[in-house]
Amino acid sequence: MLGISRGTLRLALERLAANGEIVRRQGSGTYVGRVAVPAAFSEGLEVLESYASLARRQGHSVKGRGVAIAQQRAPGFVAEALNLRKGSTALCVERTLLVDKAPAAHMRDWIHPSVPLPSLERLTAAIERGQMMLDIVIEAGVPVAFARTAIRPRLLEPGEEIGGALGVRRTTGALEITETIHINDGDAVQYSIDVFPPGAIDLHVLRGLGDRELLPVNGRGPA
Repeated sequence: MLGISRGTLRLALERLAANGEIVRRQGSGTYVGRVAVPAAFSEGLEVLESYASLARRQGHSVKGRGVAIAQQRAPGFVAEALNLRKGSTALCVERTLLVDKAPAAHMRDWIHPSVPLPSLERLTAAIERGQMMLDIVIEAGVPVAFARTAIRPRLLEPGEEIGGALGVRRTTGALEITETIHINDGDAVQYSIDVFPPGAIDLHVLRGLGDRELLPVNGRGPA
């Protein structure tokens, strides 16, 4: 009747049951489960705001787990984004972000060598408290002006590093957000890759007509 195979339907029901959207009771039937849990983040992309600030403003607690901070050879795409020579090193900050004690994102930031930063001990403590590198860079007096952001789908596998950090148990779709932070003169000072599992972030964009002149409708201009 639905035009799909029994195998496909069975798999869909299993995933709905695993997420708690339906409850299957043997001998009784299938029932609607809990209401979907609200996303950890609800973000409009028009304003550059750190996830820590966003989460706390929305009443969530944030912490960093598995924090790893080290100078690393920047991958080619990172070196290009930060306008570094091939083979240059940059500080890499990696961690799993916990929102209300649950894994909500895996984050990896590379910072341009010119950015003044606190000591490794203080930086580690700040990241473990849930502070974002954007906040730390701004606190260091860097004149951050804007960010270029790209959003892509990706798959998480339970056996890989990020999938394990986020606690996925099967192949799962996720959102990967890459962002390059620029200062007033256009130079890039930070490159970030953030991976969010399903339900962790709700993105929305407010779009307007800008300064374009309104066009007549049915031969009539604006009143």
